[in-house]
Amino acid sequence: MSDQNPPEQGSFGSPPPGSDPLGAGPGATPPPGGSTPPPPPPAAVSPAGPPSQPAQPSMASSAVSSGAGAIVDSSTGFFPALFDFSFNSFVTPKIVRFVYVLATIWAAVMYVIVVISAFTQSVTSGLIALVFGPLVAIIWLAVVRIGLEFGISVVRMSEDVHKRLPQA
Repeated sequence: MSDQNPPEQGSFGSPPPGSDPLGAGPGATPPPGGSTPPPPPPAAVSPAGPPSQPAQPSMASSAVSSGAGAIVDSSTGFFPALFDFSFNSFVTPKIVRFVYVLATIWAAVMYVIVVISAFTQSVTSGLIALVFGPLVAIIWLAVVRIGLEFGISVVRMSEDVHKRLPQA
């Protein structure tokens, strides 16, 4: 039994190892003469400055021009994004701050209500609520914050995918 590593896989968008980058595929016979084709010539440099641009647009620019820009367009207001039934704009980044402020206010109000109601029951339960109430409120705010950050990260990943991939 020989120690062999599994074959390497190419990254997304690149040809697999052992294949001809011009599309001949793995196992294709080399061109006559036993040599590989020469690399393409470098971009022409004009005396005035930078190299000339290629004739075809890049994948990123074609993705933006094909309508993917509507997904990552963050200039849409809250109500147009909220009532966008085609889901071309995300509402999560627009409301996450407001939701976190509401959660913070809710935690503070609930803390005060629990402390007051605990003191009406007995002094001991009031002191327990007074001491441990902030700990519970902070844990609750941390859980809310983690949930909101998860939602924002999913939206950012989706925006990044839409920026990078061409839309068919």
